[in-house]
Amino acid sequence: MSLERLLTERIIEKIEKDSRQAKKKMSLARRDLKTARNNFMNKNFDWALAIAYNAMLQAGRALMFSEGYRPIGRYEHVGVMRFLHERFGMELTDRLIYFLDKTRKKRHKVVYDEEGIISASEAETAINLAKEFLDKAEDILLSR
Repeated sequence: MSLERLLTERIIEKIEKDSRQAKKKMSLARRDLKTARNNFMNKNFDWALAIAYNAMLQAGRALMFSEGYRPIGRYEHVGVMRFLHERFGMELTDRLIYFLDKTRKKRHKVVYDEEGIISASEAETAINLAKEFLDKAEDILLSR
């Protein structure tokens, strides 16, 4: 799906590029990554994964703002992922974007449906890949 199609289908919308908003979102992302680590250390693996996911989501939103886009509509999380795939698939790697989407689904279960479903290794993987995702997002933002 191209960026034009995402715009036409009202999944994203064009806005003014906003480096201030991008910086704020990256700050939130770093805060969330730290919180995810703290939850992991406290053996709260469900929330560690959920918050690691949120860190990646905020970093994705930072990239969107830096490019002059934002997600809209009912499924904003999906809009962020589709945008990232179209615009940054090569730089962020499809592997990280796929992991973000997979984690989004697990996070939904943790937040709305079940508890105690995330293992220590799943939470640790989420934190490690969130760090990689944030580092790559920051590299992209700094290169602009």
